[in-house]
Amino acid sequence: MRICCPLCGARDRREYSYRGAALPLPDLAADVEVWHAHVHLRQNPAGPLEELWQHEMGCGAWLKVTRNTATHEILAVTLAEEACA
Repeated sequence: MRICCPLCGARDRREYSYRGAALPLPDLAADVEVWHAHVHLRQNPAGPLEELWQHEMGCGAWLKVTRNTATHEILAVTLAEEACA
């Protein structure tokens, strides 16, 4: 699998560290049940999913990658800081 870093270009996935699904976080003051559901009770559907990856062995940038979890096809890549702006 190759991921196209917006800063460095296409690189092998071994240069990246997977950090998990890019999901909105609950409020920090939310109760334990809300955090439990966020961490442990999420759906795991096959198909497109937004994920966070870090180009750890490259420029160090955090990326928001849309990947089809069934085929591993990369559908989109943006810098995480631009995705949150």
